[in-house]
Amino acid sequence: MATETKPKLDFESAYNRLKNIVKHTPLEFNPGLSEKYECEIYLKREDLQIVRSYKLRGAYNKISQLSADELSRGVVCASAGNHAQGFAYSCNHLNTLGVIFMPEITPKQKVKQTEMFGAGKIKIILTGDTFDDCLVEALAYTKANNMTFVPPFDDYHTIEGQGTVGVEILQDLPDVEVVIMPVGGGGLASGTGSYLREQKPEILLVGVEPAGAPSMVKAFEAHEPITLPQIDKFVDGAAVKRVGQLTYKICQEVLNDMLVVPEGKVCSTILKLYNEDAIVVEPAGALSVAVLDFYKEKIKGKKVVCIISGGNNDIERMQEIKERSLLYEGLKHYFIVRFPQRPGSLKIFVNDVLGPFDDITRFEFIKKTNRESGPALIGIELKSADDYPSLLERMEFYRFDFKELNRDQTLFEYLV
Repeated sequence: MATETKPKLDFESAYNRLKNIVKHTPLEFNPGLSEKYECEIYLKREDLQIVRSYKLRGAYNKISQLSADELSRGVVCASAGNHAQGFAYSCNHLNTLGVIFMPEITPKQKVKQTEMFGAGKIKIILTGDTFDDCLVEALAYTKANNMTFVPPFDDYHTIEGQGTVGVEILQDLPDVEVVIMPVGGGGLASGTGSYLREQKPEILLVGVEPAGAPSMVKAFEAHEPITLPQIDKFVDGAAVKRVGQLTYKICQEVLNDMLVVPEGKVCSTILKLYNEDAIVVEPAGALSVAVLDFYKEKIKGKKVVCIISGGNNDIERMQEIKERSLLYEGLKHYFIVRFPQRPGSLKIFVNDVLGPFDDITRFEFIKKTNRESGPALIGIELKSADDYPSLLERMEFYRFDFKELNRDQTLFEYLV
């Protein structure tokens, strides 16, 4: 997918090209996280960027260097949302026609925002389930219409633009020791990582992916990019089946560690950032903070920057985010319960099996006939994960036949 060959990434030129276009986003010290992890933690707030993500940097840096002839013929991109918004803003600013391919599952909020930033200069085509599906269609469209493709990550100019995040970090915190970055296709990590490694060879650079889409981790293991057969698309801003060839090579050279974080942990982090710091982040934007629990020994006593890559979160997703968080934290459990063939068994379940702080959040008999004695799907929310063993003990004591759905992924996905 690489479109050009360039001997050296020029981040200073990219910074000068972008400084009057993008916002120099805040680098904020976070007292709560710093106290918790016994270090100095700063959040690089790319969620406060003009298009609410860093993607504007790479898109504008690429499009602004096209010739007048290329601009007149128009540009094309494939995106799960954030690259599309940066691309749309750039098309409007540079007065060129843009065609954007987005997955059909893209949150409506991102589609509407993209249309707004494009201001009549773009056309959106929704196709496929993933970024990778869109990419195939976008490349074919580009060739058929003699237009220019603007890659979301696997392109030197795109990588240079994303690397200006690193330029700003060093301007604001010259003695930074650790930088933690989300990884999707690898554009941010390869760009920012390259600049920081060049300027501070001793710096610790960490990439983070969602556990359901570990494309860079798998590439590292295979020593080349590979296409994952399937991914969890929940962390949509970082869910790609295959990382770029350029970004893989660069990340392999500059990153010290490449980690994964469960989607449920990401959801818990989203809720904590909102409740404790009033920061609205999208799932990909929470990755760098979500990984801190798994990396706390290596960052203790150091100056750490976590890049909050984006804040394009659809409010309609909040119920799912809460649900995934509760499941991950062990606070919500689903069961198939077959009630004993004796009078008052449902009353016993409610009064004697449930603990004083347990709450039934879902209850439905699975069979339309044989109600009251047939199996029921029951969702229970606990106040503390420590209450779970005693709940199971009480179900066994009162002779309830039950199956734990949280431990059976196939049944869980089918019934819940």
